[in-house]
Amino acid sequence: MADLVRYEPFREMTSLREAMGRLFEESFLRPTQWGAGPWSGQVLPVDMYETADQVVVKAAVPGVKPEDIVVTVTGDQLTIKGEFKSDEKAEKGNYLRQERRYGSFCRQVSLPAGVEADRAEATFENGVLTLEMPKVEVAKAKTVKVVAK
Repeated sequence: MADLVRYEPFREMTSLREAMGRLFEESFLRPTQWGAGPWSGQVLPVDMYETADQVVVKAAVPGVKPEDIVVTVTGDQLTIKGEFKSDEKAEKGNYLRQERRYGSFCRQVSLPAGVEADRAEATFENGVLTLEMPKVEVAKAKTVKVVAK
């Protein structure tokens, strides 16, 4: 025997609105640092600030060896590359929870104009990569004396 279902034309629109609401809430209102799922779209947390004579960039890369991090400066772009490696291998079905991040990362940050990349120094301590790049000295104004002929 067939059941009769009352036709409600706005039922589909309500479910679409709820789905869009969840999408915006998860994307903008409650962003996670590393997210869940593929790591390719995730970013490496970075702090950047300037002092009177240098620009400092700090990146959190816990568990990565310093020799496995590649830092390049091209023009005004800073690129930090590396890989979070897994110590243990478990069968895919055996994980009850996997929240630690594994895989390669690449983060690009625009630098302010006037940084001397050739004199940059990088240090690594307690999982924090610190880059110190001196600023270019501003050209001093020079007064030219005008001589009448």
